[in-house]
Amino acid sequence: MDSLLNIERPPVFCPGCSHDKITHTLDKAFQNMGLSGEKVAIVSDIGCSGLFDTFFNTHALHGLHGRALTYAAGIKLARPDLNVVVTMGDGGQGIGGAHLLAACRRNLDLTLMVLNNFNFGMTGGQFSVTTPLDAQVGSGFLNQLEHPLDICQVARSAGAPYVTRCSGYGPDLADEIQRAIEFKGFSILDIWGVCPGRYTKKNKLTPKAIDAALSKLPLMEGIVAHNNRQEYGAHYREMAARQTSVGEPLKIEAQFAPPQPGRQEVILLGSAGQRIITAGEILCLAGLTAGLQTTQKNEYHITVLRGPSISELILSPQKIDYTGIHRPSAIVALGQEGVDRRQAMFDNLEDDTLVVQIEGVEIPAGKARIQRVDLKSQGIKKPDWALASLAVLANLGQALSLEMLAAALKIRFKGKVLENSLGLIQNDYKL
Repeated sequence: MDSLLNIERPPVFCPGCSHDKITHTLDKAFQNMGLSGEKVAIVSDIGCSGLFDTFFNTHALHGLHGRALTYAAGIKLARPDLNVVVTMGDGGQGIGGAHLLAACRRNLDLTLMVLNNFNFGMTGGQFSVTTPLDAQVGSGFLNQLEHPLDICQVARSAGAPYVTRCSGYGPDLADEIQRAIEFKGFSILDIWGVCPGRYTKKNKLTPKAIDAALSKLPLMEGIVAHNNRQEYGAHYREMAARQTSVGEPLKIEAQFAPPQPGRQEVILLGSAGQRIITAGEILCLAGLTAGLQTTQKNEYHITVLRGPSISELILSPQKIDYTGIHRPSAIVALGQEGVDRRQAMFDNLEDDTLVVQIEGVEIPAGKARIQRVDLKSQGIKKPDWALASLAVLANLGQALSLEMLAAALKIRFKGKVLENSLGLIQNDYKL
């Protein structure tokens, strides 16, 4: 098989850089495997290792620092036929450490080559997660404050089924790379090398010194027996094939005429726990029963049970491109938190806007038409106010009709909930 190296973009590493040797060794592994360029995807991030994708005539993706594994995962899931190889430096591995842990746990069929030269070589020789404590680097004494990371031990602990630690100068490196690529699961190679542009200007590190250091560490030579398991992609496809097929999307036929022509914009302003979001969904479903285009944009407090809950709804006979609302057709003030959140909006309202004000909720003074409703005195519980307010709008001929609302409830609910909801909207609300 011919070389996959890009002759129009030869490697441009510093003289003596281990990355240059690894580039040609990776190409040799591809040749030994008989791989053509369309069968390989090289994914890289930032740094000297991030240049690898430009040196090969293969599929390639160059991404953000530390994030290469995330892109590679998407590529492999979409194209399981590809041999996906990720090149990353010790700097990128430190920045994207959480992604390494996820890859080890997930066991997707990717090969990660960590080109480990113990510093951020491209950006000034600063310390990385693998810099030895006694090294002299471009970030002063900071490396002396942190214990260096053992990439292989971390990978094994996180569940990686194939882990190798080796020298970038080893005579059998092409075979090491080939075995890792051929392994069906996540494989990681921690490849040690020399950075002559930065690191070795202040630190004595040679290929022989690397061999000596590696000999003192526990061997990491491939398959980790207690982590070996089914590859994620194959397992996913196997499990997915057993699932019940999803039915056709719900089709809602137009069966009613809307009570008003043109675009209607409605904002429900309430509090957490008032079922504002559900009421907004029901209003959209009601719009669909009249053949209208609908959108829903929600805002709610992260604590769920305290704070504002707001739903912005648009019902329109035309396609809706922009979902923002500045001059609503109707506002329903159901809770003080929601009103306070959008207080500034009331200053711009004109008399063509209807505001349904629930008793007990204060609203800013303005030009809008006000319809006050005391739901509490009519025996309506607070969690039902949002749905009841839709019935109020329907009785006022605003945005929807009672027939549209009832049809929406039949789409959204079943059984006792539907029965109670239908009863609620049939109340003779005193307006």
